[in-house]
Amino acid sequence: SHLAQFFVFKSFVSPQIWQSALSTLNPNPTDSCPLYLNYATVAALPSRVSRHNSPSAAQFITRLVRNCLPGGVNRCIVMVCERSEVFASACALARAFPLFTHRSSASRRTEKKTVTVEFFLVGQNNGPMELATLKCLASATEGVRLAARIVDTPCNEMNTDNFLEEIKKVGKDLGITPTIIRDEELKERGFGGIYGVGKAALHPPALAVLSHTPDGATQTIAWVGKGIVYDTGGLSIKGKTTMPGMKRDCGGAAAILGAFKATVKQGFKDNLHAVFCLAENAVGPRATRPDDIHVLYSGKTVEINNTDAEGRLILADGVAYACKDLGADIILDMATLTGAQGIATGKYHAAVLTNNEEWEKACVKAGRNCGDLVHPLVYCPELHFSEFTSAVADMKNSVADRDNTPSSCAGLFIASHIGFDWPGVWVHIDIAAPVHAGERATGYGVALLLSLFGGASEDPLLNLVSPLGCSGDSPPEEMERDSKRRRLV
Repeated sequence: SHLAQFFVFKSFVSPQIWQSALSTLNPNPTDSCPLYLNYATVAALPSRVSRHNSPSAAQFITRLVRNCLPGGVNRCIVMVCERSEVFASACALARAFPLFTHRSSASRRTEKKTVTVEFFLVGQNNGPMELATLKCLASATEGVRLAARIVDTPCNEMNTDNFLEEIKKVGKDLGITPTIIRDEELKERGFGGIYGVGKAALHPPALAVLSHTPDGATQTIAWVGKGIVYDTGGLSIKGKTTMPGMKRDCGGAAAILGAFKATVKQGFKDNLHAVFCLAENAVGPRATRPDDIHVLYSGKTVEINNTDAEGRLILADGVAYACKDLGADIILDMATLTGAQGIATGKYHAAVLTNNEEWEKACVKAGRNCGDLVHPLVYCPELHFSEFTSAVADMKNSVADRDNTPSSCAGLFIASHIGFDWPGVWVHIDIAAPVHAGERATGYGVALLLSLFGGASEDPLLNLVSPLGCSGDSPPEEMERDSKRRRLV
């Protein structure tokens, strides 16, 4: 009866009708029931989730809202969940409302659509939410939608010039002036990876950095994003069926931009650098050829045997810069790196490769806490890095055997440019498949970064969903539960 009071049409829905609707729900995995001439829908999420899923059932929330939300200009969503699931649920709801559209009907619409979201907390610690929590949710969901908008925008608009404008806008909002190295300066300063990939395009490549350096910082963190605004494959050109969708190849950089804006807004206690490796992998007279050898920022030489393995080249420059110039203790790179990622860990779980077991576990736990799911890849450079052996350079850029864990190998290529004996923490997140659901971007990665590094945030909610830096582990019932109370949207 409490929930019925949330609805505007409560006079039409008696407690008896409400209870009758609830009794019809039998989620497998989800179910919904219309109320009073489809003015509203009540929907139930799965009553059980497996250990590799998020207790929030975030993917189902997005799907239910897209499929069941009644039409109209002013709409309302009431989310029933536990406090520990508020962050993941809010980010999941944000994914259902993408910003980008070029439908002509949208430009003619005079009335603005409004969606109001209310949370009804159940279980322990179910008091009212503080204003600070709502502010954090607003920052996080804005970050998710910013990342999704950039990924959804085609390259005739979201070229490297315009991506830099997006970075400058975020910088202006936060009071940070970005460092930008561009075009021929990249070549002069030794960024052979970024320059080599992007030099054939009309809009030149760039390395851009946003830096947050608060007083009292105890460590330096660098997030490095792959920002290939379009990937034709270069001279190793993609086919006509595999090239559509390659506007999404900037998903890693987009996620890092959205996450950086949100996390700095909420107060971040350590040094945080967002490094954007921007290029368009185009075809033209200046394009890199297979057999060309480039000197990357690390000083290592790379023989190109596949120009469509370009993301690792720009990220190699990015992580080397984070190590050499920024003095990072923790380097995380995020990228739509390999088509093989979707085969290795599927459409919903990004793949994580790291030199640190604690951080591998933390990524998995952060994914469960925030709804951006993650699953580990094999980290074994002594067995796998030989795939890149070259007779004439330090390494090739693509593997000899595509059947030997290509997603792991691609990540190892990046790590080799800071060195496998580097004492810091290196984390690689391959988001090729979860960056989109069907033809729409998901904003994947924003929630994951906010959760993973939430322990360094001043925000209580981000501390709550963080797997690191909190006092003690979560209670066993929170860690291991796979059966839960029915929750409603």
